[in-house]
Amino acid sequence: MSKHVAVLMGGWSAEREISLRSGRACADAAERAGFRVTRVDVGRDIANVLTTLKPDAALNVLHGRPGEDGTLQGILEILGIPYSHSGVMASAVAMQKDVAKVVMKAGGVPVPDGRVVSRHEAAKSHPLPRPYVLKPIAEGSSVGVFIVTEQHEHPPQELTREDWAFGEQVLCERYIPGKELTCAVMGDKALDVIEIVAATQFYDFEAKYAPGGSKHVLPAKISPFVYQEVRRLALKAHYALGCRGVTRADFRYDDQAAGTEGLVCLEVNTQPGMTETSLVPELAAYAGVNFEELVRWMVEDASLNR
Repeated sequence: MSKHVAVLMGGWSAEREISLRSGRACADAAERAGFRVTRVDVGRDIANVLTTLKPDAALNVLHGRPGEDGTLQGILEILGIPYSHSGVMASAVAMQKDVAKVVMKAGGVPVPDGRVVSRHEAAKSHPLPRPYVLKPIAEGSSVGVFIVTEQHEHPPQELTREDWAFGEQVLCERYIPGKELTCAVMGDKALDVIEIVAATQFYDFEAKYAPGGSKHVLPAKISPFVYQEVRRLALKAHYALGCRGVTRADFRYDDQAAGTEGLVCLEVNTQPGMTETSLVPELAAYAGVNFEELVRWMVEDASLNR
């Protein structure tokens, strides 16, 4: 009998729509791969839903909370349902960008200098010399991110809005000029490296998901030495955080700096996008693994005690 897979998608984070897109693509591919699939739009009653469904495995395609921060992973552990991607601890740590940076740095992965400040403090005066980047500590898809340049006399006042939805604290980091690079890890293997050339100022929500919002250069046009270093660091960051399954590490590379000095890891995504235009499926395809095979691999890789 074919394995019954619950594809978990949607949820209530700022990235709900992207998750639904990822989920639909993965559910279709899982069906093509011969699995019996139930599509689940995750709500607060997810524990009851899964208890009733009793799937053989859960393919977690949520982005943001609760699918990416360890809480859904905790429910799956308690219910004894094997699941894809990273476990409780790695998910929780990777989601908190400030904590993840400490862990990655300790593991020998270079990260950008920065500090955590309250959003009101960040709106009052520049927390770092310009140019710098302000970002929420625990959101994905570049929502709520600001690049503050020399031209910006004042910090972004949006931070003081009543309806600000991205937490009371923000991460402030030195802006690193140069290239945006990304590398995926699948199991214990680093895939190739993409350079993302955004049509807008940086790789924001629109650039990620709007057609023509960004161009993916694969393989990235960087020196072979830097290319291999990105792959090595992606795997190192994956292991430092205790990740499993598929992850994607994002880097900035100042190509004016000597050697690999200008290379820093911004974050590791434990639940990377899984739409057909997403980076991980593109990297997998380049490595000879088509979308259906990738989804099959994620389902077969599902386990407990991740």
